[in-house]
Amino acid sequence: MTPAGEVTRLLVRWSDGDRSAADELIPVVYSELRRLAFGHLRRNRPDTYLQATSLVHEAYLRMVNQNVSLENRAQFFGLASKLMRNILVDAARRRHAGKRGGDLQRLSLSKADQAMAQEEIDLPALDDALNELEAGWPRQARIVEMKFFGGLTIEEAAMVLGISHATVEREWNFARAWLRRKLSS
Repeated sequence: MTPAGEVTRLLVRWSDGDRSAADELIPVVYSELRRLAFGHLRRNRPDTYLQATSLVHEAYLRMVNQNVSLENRAQFFGLASKLMRNILVDAARRRHAGKRGGDLQRLSLSKADQAMAQEEIDLPALDDALNELEAGWPRQARIVEMKFFGGLTIEEAAMVLGISHATVEREWNFARAWLRRKLSS
């Protein structure tokens, strides 16, 4: 993990309009972005056209083209994770468009702590449910995104969010139950 101060310094410069800060930032956070991308891809179908490197690059390009004000590494990696999720959901929607006769299986949120490389996930349905969860419980949605898509542990999610391990675990259990109910209806 890179020093938070260095990432924050570059993010502040970038938010202030210094485009060179964005170029300096990528080498500093690249390995963490790849780790995040691997977490997202681990939960995606193996036949996706994206690899971790291309997912990182696509997310970074989308991020650079947005006018966002990022103040710390948690916001940066949260946005990166959300963009990666959006990229994968868009790809899944294209892959499973009705004219292509896509066949989606149900996901298992109870196994989100384990590698799910063999399980196919209905990413569009999960994305829709997460968007609804986020409207009422944004932090719980973020925890799901970090754990399910990003592959973070409870401890890592607690550190990123700046809250206790027990709070993350409680909110993860709530979000998982809420999503299970939503996705089964």
